[in-house]
Amino acid sequence: MGQTPQADSTQLALMELNQQLTQAADEQLYRWVQEQAVPYALYERGVWAIVLNAGDSERPVSAGEECTLHMRVYSLEGHKYCDTERTTRVGKYELPAAIDANITEWHHGAQLRMAAPWYAAYGIKGTAEVPPYENVIIELEIR
Repeated sequence: MGQTPQADSTQLALMELNQQLTQAADEQLYRWVQEQAVPYALYERGVWAIVLNAGDSERPVSAGEECTLHMRVYSLEGHKYCDTERTTRVGKYELPAAIDANITEWHHGAQLRMAAPWYAAYGIKGTAEVPPYENVIIELEIR
């Protein structure tokens, strides 16, 4: 009979650290949301959002369709990281998970502000503009 496989201690330590970082991100965003003058709603993937303009109620965004997004990304302290516009196909994992997982909740023409945890935004690698492990504010306009 074989022995029961032993868990790799390095892997367990990394999993524990990831859980701690995730919890800290969620707590930081919760505190940030509580300080805001307007109410945010909690969406999938730990994303808090407020819809500033609901857009065209007859045209919800659907999976697989192509749409143009204007995104401005900020630190929680208000430092602007980037301001971009891009056309993308919804559901093809070309966007941060914070947007990709929730975009079909909104409509064309919608404008919203979301507070996204690092793990649903730009992750452990970040981008050229956004540092790794950075919780961010994303202002999004769906065109």
